[in-house]
Amino acid sequence: MRSVTYSMGISLDGFITGPDGGFGWADPGPDVFRHSIDEIREVGVHLMGRRLYETMLYWETAEQDPSLGEAEREWTALWNPLPKVVFSRTLTAVEGNARLASGGLAEEIGRLRDEPGEGDIAIGGATLAAQAADLGLIDEYLVRVFPVLLGGGTPFFARNERRVDLALVETRTFDSGTVFHHYRVKR
Repeated sequence: MRSVTYSMGISLDGFITGPDGGFGWADPGPDVFRHSIDEIREVGVHLMGRRLYETMLYWETAEQDPSLGEAEREWTALWNPLPKVVFSRTLTAVEGNARLASGGLAEEIGRLRDEPGEGDIAIGGATLAAQAADLGLIDEYLVRVFPVLLGGGTPFFARNERRVDLALVETRTFDSGTVFHHYRVKR
């Protein structure tokens, strides 16, 4: 069965965006970006909310930018053909290799798990991931902790007072001081 993974970069104090809603503080540097490229190779479909979808739209046309580096071109070549499912109450259409979700989150994940296919089911965006966590649908957490304190913003983990026991699968420290943690949910 395909695993459902939640992968994001966070500040040391646990936020994916700062108080202003921005995430310019999360400059990955070449080694962390390379790790993200390797990670996306393991994804078969990406689920996301509207805000993350709109942020990631940049990559739909990024290859037209002549200043794009080799790693960014590699990311674009992997990201653009990747199937995406967007959960939104306000969007009526999406671009690229994306479709609007036709059912609820549990229904979509159940359908994707039942379909033949390779790769993980990745979830991006704190609101959507919080819903998946509340439903007990997340199998693995992939967290890149950046060496910065934001003091507020959108938290990576929903504060729902629900305990989830995790097993550490891998940890890695990058030259930038960013630390990657891979946890699997104990069932």
